[in-house]
Amino acid sequence: MTYSELLKRGADSTEIQEHLIDGEMTAVTIRIPKNLRDGAKEAAALKGMSFSTLVRMCLIDELTKRVD
Repeated sequence: MTYSELLKRGADSTEIQEHLIDGEMTAVTIRIPKNLRDGAKEAAALKGMSFSTLVRMCLIDELTKRVD
């Protein structure tokens, strides 16, 4: 099942979150300003997490808030 199929059938945010975190890890390359990356790395460290974890959390939050 895809993300859009979940939205079409009215899945709740918990079900969508479960779908988004389930699956293989894959590498992604993005280009962002160095200051943005450095700031995000510092913010993540202050919260006791990695930059990658912070990015995943932000993406999951963005993709599930449309449902609620």
